[in-house]
Amino acid sequence: MKISVVLLFLFFYPVVSHAAFTVAAAANVSYVLEELCDGFKKRSGIDIKTVVASSGKLTAQIERGAPFDIFLSADMKYPSRLWRKGYTLNEPRVYATGSIVLWTLKRLDLKKGLLSLERGSIERVAIPNPKTAPYGKEATKAMKSIGVYDSVEDRIVYAESISQTNRYIVSKAVDIGITAKSVVMSPKMAGKGRYVDIDPSLYDPIEQGVVILKHAESGSIEKAKAFYDYIFSKEAKALFKKFGYGVK
Repeated sequence: MKISVVLLFLFFYPVVSHAAFTVAAAANVSYVLEELCDGFKKRSGIDIKTVVASSGKLTAQIERGAPFDIFLSADMKYPSRLWRKGYTLNEPRVYATGSIVLWTLKRLDLKKGLLSLERGSIERVAIPNPKTAPYGKEATKAMKSIGVYDSVEDRIVYAESISQTNRYIVSKAVDIGITAKSVVMSPKMAGKGRYVDIDPSLYDPIEQGVVILKHAESGSIEKAKAFYDYIFSKEAKALFKKFGYGVK
């Protein structure tokens, strides 16, 4: 009889699930994402699983059927591609605009910005792979725009993502690197080494897009929509600004 009562109660009063859903995010977003997830959980009680990699790598995984519910890209190109191919429930929307910096943990003079890279004493320069990481693409464009790329090219160490670029810089495996401003603005990295902003006129604005993926329809659609809306809330925008992003 007790079992019957419990079953009857569950039938009429279904339990609300607070199970996690999955957000795939570009590596430059990893630091702010931690605070976004914390803020969202305080509001909703819902946990979020995160997968962080380069935008190109995540896109390839989504196209192969990876069970992600939301994709936070480092650009608009990859989410637009997924939209055209039918992997998303909505067109991509810009959630933040990123920028790049020159960063080192060695005693290097950065007063000349990117022109500093022409010094022969700088043997290794890390940037994200421009083929898969939008920040690497814009780093390359900036170097070409100011005319240092040809003299630096044979010293470039291509990292898989922003995360790997940061590891190279922090471990001093390279002398210097180009990374996302959100990294050096994060509490974990604040005060480490020195950095200078790269002139934004040297590269294209890094507009970052978000989409809800069709996988969310398999059981996480309401959670995905709630997090998507949260990304555009005043609270979330304040967090993006804290990490050096531009928001509208």
